[in-house]
Amino acid sequence: MNKKIIIIGGGFAGLRAYYHLTKGNNQLDITVVDKRKQLLEKPALPEVAFAGKPVESVLIDLESPITNKGGKFIQDEVIKINPKLKHIHLKNGDKLDFDYLIIATGAIKAFNDIDGFDQYGHSMCDDVHAVKLWKAIQDFKGGNIVIGTAKSVFGHRVDAPDLIAPCEGPIGEAMFMIDYDLRKRKLRDKSTIKVFTPGEIFFEDIGDHVRNKVGAVMQKRDIPLFNNKIVSKISKDKIYFEDQTVMDCDLAILIPPYKAMPLFKDSGLGDDAGFIPTDKTMKHLDYDGIYAIGDINALAQPKLGHIAVHQADIAVSAILKEITGKGEIIKFEPSVFCIMNMGGMDATLIYSDHLYNGANDLAFHNPIARMMKWSFDSYYFFTKGHMFPDFAVEGMEKFLQLFKQDTDKKIPFE
Repeated sequence: MNKKIIIIGGGFAGLRAYYHLTKGNNQLDITVVDKRKQLLEKPALPEVAFAGKPVESVLIDLESPITNKGGKFIQDEVIKINPKLKHIHLKNGDKLDFDYLIIATGAIKAFNDIDGFDQYGHSMCDDVHAVKLWKAIQDFKGGNIVIGTAKSVFGHRVDAPDLIAPCEGPIGEAMFMIDYDLRKRKLRDKSTIKVFTPGEIFFEDIGDHVRNKVGAVMQKRDIPLFNNKIVSKISKDKIYFEDQTVMDCDLAILIPPYKAMPLFKDSGLGDDAGFIPTDKTMKHLDYDGIYAIGDINALAQPKLGHIAVHQADIAVSAILKEITGKGEIIKFEPSVFCIMNMGGMDATLIYSDHLYNGANDLAFHNPIARMMKWSFDSYYFFTKGHMFPDFAVEGMEKFLQLFKQDTDKKIPFE
């Protein structure tokens, strides 16, 4: 009898898990459930928000790629999970049984936790807000821009880095892409760009080497940084912080707090903050057959697509080994790997495992990095959510090893 696998969430992690489960496995009955009918290609959202990329080019229909590989897709919301009896309840009233459950819902972006955000705030974090932000940027004729991350609170049941910001890479893209746009429109002299972080250090998930490289570019482009700033309120022309300081602000661009869906705490699956605690095979600490991958997993720090995909591969390897007795479970070796778009043909590739006591803390600033990002975004979109083939990933890793020593002579960085 075929094993029943349910994947909740058709994002980066969920779709990756689905594609890997279907590779040569005809003995699995796989269902993907998502309340959205389209995957949102989040790494491309800064281009929607700051360069006017059509939002349709970052949305991928889920039903056809899933059903074409023999799976089922249900567009609905999961309202209850019974981890002991192994079934889920949908909003439409249906109940689905499972042998294995993979939770890949991502985290909630809690925009409304910031007082005044709905009326005065902007963000690049979803398709609705990114389109709204692009319009605001085009209407902007000069003034004070403030960019930063709201404080997030994560649980403490698993041994993971205790970060205060989910991921500040998009902040880097925001500040540099806006700087580029304003210079192109000859508005930079009429504008200020300020960046704040809730943490003691900016980019707390990478090492000093990369952080200092990025900081040097910020200084060159007259973008000051303010640390230990926890936003409390936005008004029409001000942004307020918990330390009682205030900044003039005509355009506020924020990453909101990340929160877990109440569903998981209500179902007895969440930790003290509602995120799902797992071991390093991505299996729930208390329940067999239940796995979590991506931003909802408490081990996923920072909240990053690269880590989400890595966790998906691990979970699939663990499930298939349990079902078939074959193969090896992939080792959890998290790292920060991203390409920061900086406007035009400018970009920086960042690879760092410093947060996990690794030796890599590399930054490659070059138009080649911009071409890499364009290639990935295009490949992912036109293949309907497939990552680069393994040989391409291995080639990129070998390319990075050329810069292991990471000297200024080897890496052209401003």
